[in-house]
Amino acid sequence: MHFTKINDLNLDKKTVFIRTDMNVPLQNGAISDNTRIKAGLTTIKYALDNGANVIVATHLGRPTEGSCTHKDSVKPIANLLGTLLGHPVPVITDINHPIDFTTNKIVMLENVRCNLGEKKNNPQLGQTYANLCDVYVHDAFATAHRAEASTDAVGHYAKVACAGLLLSQELDALKKALGTPKHPVVAIVAGSKVSTKLSILNNLADKVDYLIVGGGILNTFLLAAGYNIGKSLAETNLVNEAKQIMDKMKLRGGSVPLPQDVVTAKEFSPQAAAIKKSINDVDNNDMILDIGNDFAITLAGIIKSAGTIIWNGPLGVFEFDQFANGTKIVANAIAMSNGYSLAGGGDTIAAINKFNLSDKMDYISTAGGALLEYLEGKTLPAITMLEEQSTNE
Repeated sequence: MHFTKINDLNLDKKTVFIRTDMNVPLQNGAISDNTRIKAGLTTIKYALDNGANVIVATHLGRPTEGSCTHKDSVKPIANLLGTLLGHPVPVITDINHPIDFTTNKIVMLENVRCNLGEKKNNPQLGQTYANLCDVYVHDAFATAHRAEASTDAVGHYAKVACAGLLLSQELDALKKALGTPKHPVVAIVAGSKVSTKLSILNNLADKVDYLIVGGGILNTFLLAAGYNIGKSLAETNLVNEAKQIMDKMKLRGGSVPLPQDVVTAKEFSPQAAAIKKSINDVDNNDMILDIGNDFAITLAGIIKSAGTIIWNGPLGVFEFDQFANGTKIVANAIAMSNGYSLAGGGDTIAAINKFNLSDKMDYISTAGGALLEYLEGKTLPAITMLEEQSTNE
């Protein structure tokens, strides 16, 4: 990946359009989690500190294009942004005329998804956005897998298009973990269904040395290996695909480690009794809800010697403490490993926070769909646009 970064440019007296991701949860009009707003501050402050006039743009929720009701407005975001910056951030609804920065050096556009043609990547809307600025900055990796007017079309019409500090950091982390990784490479992919991550598993099976699977995905692989999994969550129709992935890894000299012990229960509930068993002793009424302690320690040993670790998904039902041990051991092993660690996904972050390990991971990606599509090996429209514009400059 080669792309221009915001800190490669002279921003003095330039108008900079920053497409950030401040799609935050609102409850009764109040922001309940400001993590994304704080994450976007770095690039905004950089632009202001370097003499730029700043236009901030984000989507919020799923409004009806062409209209913007009170609940669709980004005003609560602009108000908090103003508090964090120490000066007002007006919300601009007119995108068809130049913005006056005489009074304020920063403004926020009204919810971009209220604009007709936003989601369909309308070129005229992209041109309208581009006419507002001298420099377009994409700083929302979580939207990089979508070709929309404010994430793609605008970049093709802007005089200069570049990546913001947050996006640059994300892409550098992905490049280090997947583009030029230090071996051995260990990927941990877990979740309830193989079907949602089959493409990821196939793509990683061509690249990594160890492919560790967990959750319902592990149960499907155990079924493919001939084990009884009782009434555990699994996808019997994807057993052949699981076998093919294990065969692919074996042919490459890699491995899909499978547990010798598991933690089972008779029911799925916070009060369920945890029963430790050999994988060979699982009966028809058992549900596998975590990997066993011995297997977790085996995985910790693999992780300890890893050069690169990619983690997406907890190993068991970590929300219930009696089924959290496997995820805890693996998470701590990643935290203590000298290998470069990239973790991402909502449940993964929740597990990291539960075990107070956020400062021990090298990089934690907050992106959802964009991260998964990158792990699948898909081309992300926003990244392609930045690479093309970098070549054209």
